[in-house]
Amino acid sequence: MPFQVLSSPHDHPARPVNRLMLQVLLALIPAIAIITWFFGFGLLINLTLASATALLAEAAVLRLRRRPVRPALFDLSALVSAWLLAIAVPTILPWWMVVLGSLFAIVVVKQLYGGLGYNPFNPAMAGYLLLLISYPMEMTQRLSPSIPREHMPDLLQSLHISFLRVIPPGTTWDALTGATPLDELRTKLAMGLRVDQIHSGSFWGHLTGQPWEWVSLALFISGLWLIYRRVISWHIPLAFLGSLSALAFLFFLLDPQRYPVGFFHLVSGGTMLGAFFIATDPVTASTTPLGRLIYAAAIGVIVFAIRSWGGYPDAVAFAVVLMNMAVPMIDHYTQPRVTGHKRRLGP
Repeated sequence: MPFQVLSSPHDHPARPVNRLMLQVLLALIPAIAIITWFFGFGLLINLTLASATALLAEAAVLRLRRRPVRPALFDLSALVSAWLLAIAVPTILPWWMVVLGSLFAIVVVKQLYGGLGYNPFNPAMAGYLLLLISYPMEMTQRLSPSIPREHMPDLLQSLHISFLRVIPPGTTWDALTGATPLDELRTKLAMGLRVDQIHSGSFWGHLTGQPWEWVSLALFISGLWLIYRRVISWHIPLAFLGSLSALAFLFFLLDPQRYPVGFFHLVSGGTMLGAFFIATDPVTASTTPLGRLIYAAAIGVIVFAIRSWGGYPDAVAFAVVLMNMAVPMIDHYTQPRVTGHKRRLGP
C-alpha cells in the first residue's frame, strides 16, 4: 500500500508550553525535598506564598489588559518563576518580602513587557535582585545547617518566623542562622586565613557544606533529566559550568591558598540552579547554538569574577540578568548561515 510522503523540511510536533513547564517543576521537587529536610519547612511556606502571589498577580494584570486569563495561568510559566524565586531566597525570609519579589517578577518584569515570550530579563532573578539590593541583611540570613535536628523549627515555628519574626524559645537569631560556604570563604579569606585552614572546620563537607552538596547533586541529576527529555539543550549548562570550572582551576593553580579548587564553585551557591534552570530560560537566553555557548560561558566568567573580587559572595542572578541584556546582540552576530546562501565575505 503506497503512502504519501511530503517533501522536506520536516519538523517535530509542537510541544505545549505547559508540558515543558510541568517537567521543569517536577525536576525541582528532589531539591525542594532535600532543602526541606536540612532547613525545615520555610521553603514550603515560601513556595506557597510565591506561587499564590504569582498566579493572582498574573490573573489581575491580564484582566486589566483584557487578555485571556485561563490559558496564561495554565501554561505554568508564572508558577515556574515563583518556584525558582522561592528556592533562591532564604527559607526564613519575612513573608512580605517573598510576596514583593514575586509581584515584581510577574507584574513588572514579565507582564509590563508583554507577557510570556516578551520579557527581556529572567523574572525570578530580577525579583531576587530587587530583594537582595533593597534588603541585603534579610537576604543573607539563612538557617544554619549545623542546627541539631531536634532544634530545627517545625511547621508552626516556621510560620511564626515568616509572619511574626518570632523565633523558637530558648534560641537566638545568631544561633539560628549561619553563613553559607561562599560567605564563610569570603569572610575567612578577608581575615587572612588560607583555604586549607578554612576547609578544615567541621562546617565543611568534602569540598563545601554538606547540605549544599546534596542540593547541588539533586539539581545536577534533575538537569541531566531535563536535557534527556529535551526540555533544555546541553549548550548552556556545559558552557556555564565549563567556563566557571576552567577559571576556578586556573586560579587555583596560580594561588591554591586563596582560590578554592574548581569543584567548590560547582556545588556552592546557586551554580547548579543557574546552569540548568535559570540560564536556560528559553525566553531570555540566546537562541542560536553558538550564541548559547557564548552567552553561558560569559555567565560563568561573571560568576567567578564577582565571587572572587566583587562585593557579593554569590553572583548567579547578577550574571544571568547582565547577559540577558546582551542576548539580542549575541543572537544578531551568531545567526547560522541559511542553507543555499553563501556567506558574505566583504561589505
